[in-house]
Amino acid sequence: MTNAAKNKSMHALTFRAVRPASPAKAVPAAAAPAATPKAAVAPAKDVKPAAAAAPAPATTAAAAPAPAAATDAAKDAEKEAKKAAKKAAKDAKKDKKANKDAGAAAPAAKKAAPAAAAAADGDKAVQIGIEAKKEDDTPRWYQQVLTRSEMLDYYDVSGCYILRPWAYGIWQEIQGFFDGLIRESGVENCYFPMFVSGKALEREKDHVEGFAPEVAWVTKAGSSDLAEPIAIRPTSETVMYPAYAKWIQSHRDLPLRLNQWCNVVRWEFKHPQPFLRTREFLWQEGHTAFLTQPEADAEVLEILGYYRRVYEDLLAVPVIPGRKSEKEKFAGGLYTTTVEAFVPVTGRGIQGATSHCLGQNFAKMFNIVVEGANKEQQHVWQNSWGLTTRTIGVMVMVHGDNKGLVLPPRVAAQQVVVVPCGITVKTTQEQRAAIAEYTNQVVATLKKAGIRAKADARDNYSPGYKFNHWEMRGVPVRIEVGPKDMAKNQADMLAKATKERDEHLKVIEDWNEGAGFTALLDAKNLVMAPWCTEPACEDQVKDRSARAKVEETGEPADDKAPSMGAKSLCIPFNQPREIKEGKMCFQGCGRKAVAYGLFGRSY
Repeated sequence: MTNAAKNKSMHALTFRAVRPASPAKAVPAAAAPAATPKAAVAPAKDVKPAAAAAPAPATTAAAAPAPAAATDAAKDAEKEAKKAAKKAAKDAKKDKKANKDAGAAAPAAKKAAPAAAAAADGDKAVQIGIEAKKEDDTPRWYQQVLTRSEMLDYYDVSGCYILRPWAYGIWQEIQGFFDGLIRESGVENCYFPMFVSGKALEREKDHVEGFAPEVAWVTKAGSSDLAEPIAIRPTSETVMYPAYAKWIQSHRDLPLRLNQWCNVVRWEFKHPQPFLRTREFLWQEGHTAFLTQPEADAEVLEILGYYRRVYEDLLAVPVIPGRKSEKEKFAGGLYTTTVEAFVPVTGRGIQGATSHCLGQNFAKMFNIVVEGANKEQQHVWQNSWGLTTRTIGVMVMVHGDNKGLVLPPRVAAQQVVVVPCGITVKTTQEQRAAIAEYTNQVVATLKKAGIRAKADARDNYSPGYKFNHWEMRGVPVRIEVGPKDMAKNQADMLAKATKERDEHLKVIEDWNEGAGFTALLDAKNLVMAPWCTEPACEDQVKDRSARAKVEETGEPADDKAPSMGAKSLCIPFNQPREIKEGKMCFQGCGRKAVAYGLFGRSY
């Protein structure tokens, strides 16, 4: 083909920049038209035209005048005949109209039948748009976005879900990003078994009490009872630390910094939510040991900084880093740090990831002891830290809209999809080949630039269907722009989410300030307030705010479901202002305030 001919054929090629999701609409799954059902209303074939009225018998005139009785009879017969003729004519007119109406109704009924059939058999209709509104019915919207964008599917065990390639690809991007950071820092990957003996699990009293309600146990092998039930790991401290006790003998064996990518099972709750609260989930868990506390403290904050980067740099979700209260810290640990995200549509906080300093508690339980440089025996200092597939749910809840997924470019499995347009029945095979070649050249160029791109060359779907399909899945396509514009899009998403979060972040000095603590929560806000940090006071905050909400709605609180009462999310590292001498706790417990706590209803 000459260049002129090729250029001419390119005239039919149009690219469209896909924005995340389109208005909800039903789109046929295939281009082939469905068979037209029979008309719902058929012509009235069985209605016979009325017979013509029989003429009234003629009255033969006699030569002589008829008797009066005969005359009256003739008059009556004539009258009856006229009545019969009139009725027959009227019936014929009705039948004619019925036939006409039935004939006219048939095409309309025939045209309407496919829609009626689809409505009667909704399960078979292909609906790729989002019907529920995020702000009106958030749970249904969330379910539709996840399933119709092909992120996940439901499974027959409650609380467990199938991660489809579109979601698992996002998890792989998160894995790659975080794994690169920790490996550069000196952490090594490993894998430990998923089973833990009851004896090992019970060695750390506070730890096992914290997880006991969530532990799933294996009690049978085939039809035989096991001699000792075996737990499925809810976390791996008690799985890994017996080995650490063998491997760590001297200060020269430290630091030991291991991480594993695996699944865990936590069973006890009533209302599972995909990605946010599931009975089985994927995560990474790091377990490290150091000679001194300052080394352990430094790593806790280092890892927390990496988690913040996962959310803000990769997922464009703003988070608040801080320290958990004594009530909310990791069971058996010394202290817990966290990054807390915010879901504006529900007004709830959600824990993003945690980095724990375990202190020497587990080292004492599992006898992880080293001989120091001065020949003295001492227990090691340990940390653990974890990030889960909850990250995906938070991203969807924060960025998704009424059109579907909105994916940050850095985690989208496909950043660009090229859809060839303008192909009609008049397009020649030579022109089709030229369009396909040009489309593949565009994709190849994008891939060389490090952009994840593909062409949607399916010829059994219309461009409109393809646009709906990829928009629903949140592909951040901008064919006409380069990597710099894509980076700008990522920054814009973070700025937008940060602005929305900050608009819902309120600071008060006492419980009744302004609209009041509970009213601010009801308005879908997070609240910062000067707080004593005592567990008893935290219980009072939760009870007071929950009681007000229950009295208002009549809905009972579920301790594990999205919390009706407020709880402390963290004590932010960045305080809104300094606590002045003599400042009292906002809740009115009579204790002095220590720091501003971040409170909210949460997942």
